[in-house]
Amino acid sequence: MKKTNKFWIFGAIALISIMIITVFSAPVNNQFNSGSTYSRAPDGYGAWYKFMLEKGADIQRWEKPFIDLENSQDINSSVTLLQVNSQLENQVINARIESWVKLGNILVVLGIKKEVTKADFSTIHDTEVGKVEIETSRRAIKPEPQKEDNLLGDRYGAIVWQKQFGQGKIILATTQYLAANAYQDISGNYEFLAQLVTQGEQKILVDEYIHGYKDQEVINKELGNSVVNYLAETPLFPIFIQGLIILFLLIFAQNRRFAKPIKLSAPIVDNSQAYIQALAGVLQKAESQEFILETIGKEQKIQLQKKLGLGQNIVEDKSLIYAWIQQTGESSIELEKVLKIQSQKRKITESELLNWLDKWEKIFQIF
Repeated sequence: MKKTNKFWIFGAIALISIMIITVFSAPVNNQFNSGSTYSRAPDGYGAWYKFMLEKGADIQRWEKPFIDLENSQDINSSVTLLQVNSQLENQVINARIESWVKLGNILVVLGIKKEVTKADFSTIHDTEVGKVEIETSRRAIKPEPQKEDNLLGDRYGAIVWQKQFGQGKIILATTQYLAANAYQDISGNYEFLAQLVTQGEQKILVDEYIHGYKDQEVINKELGNSVVNYLAETPLFPIFIQGLIILFLLIFAQNRRFAKPIKLSAPIVDNSQAYIQALAGVLQKAESQEFILETIGKEQKIQLQKKLGLGQNIVEDKSLIYAWIQQTGESSIELEKVLKIQSQKRKITESELLNWLDKWEKIFQIF
């Protein structure tokens, strides 16, 4: 196979591998960033976060686990934690979260998985802060009496509701797109979420840890400053894998740019063959084909006898042929031909002489 063909084949394999990795990794990363304030995509919350900063709200991103928030929080201070799920999830309120909320904290979670009702997918709702557009048919159908307050809903059930726990509360919504970038032209959506997170007039934290964003302290703690582990947790990991695939293909294609140079071994000189070729060149000019036939034929026969273990004394052709068949297992037709030409001692042409020498060379190649 030509070198150019190899290059195109392995190039195509590399390209296909990169495309496969991109197809399987990109959708995951995009979905993971859904609901993040770092995202400018329609399902991101970058515009709403900027909206809150411009309003002068005490808001910041939180890039640590929930347990770090518990451990670092002053017992006399309370916060509002906003979590925007990347996809709908079942409501989970464990004992740790409940205890944290009872201290006066507020937890707002957008994207709670509830039943699909007969409600229209796209609905408009009037609120104190303006019209709010909702695009989901999911509703919380059976809120618990005296424990849940319906903050936004219709006859099919609650879209946004809250539960009181001690001095704090948990606010839940069936849609994760309540104030996404796609709704930045609908002021009611942005104002409604702003109203939800500022109920307690306390610091607002937006959970970015659930979207994969971690500050340097958390990275050092979780990954132990390992570059490989860090790459595995970032979008750079697919690029790293693609580089390894390309490097492997280059090595496989024998393009060893990173290997040590291989020294070429000196060719093994066949003294007998060199002697024959030199002598043949001299005698050719003297047109002494018969002399070549007799002299070189005798020398070649002796060399063949040595290889077959018959010694230096000239043996009969039949004995040489028999030994050849027994030790090599090869056909003796070519050997018989060169011996016959040599025994005839007739005048031969230059082309016949060269053909005869070529046959002797092929015979010795078998060894």
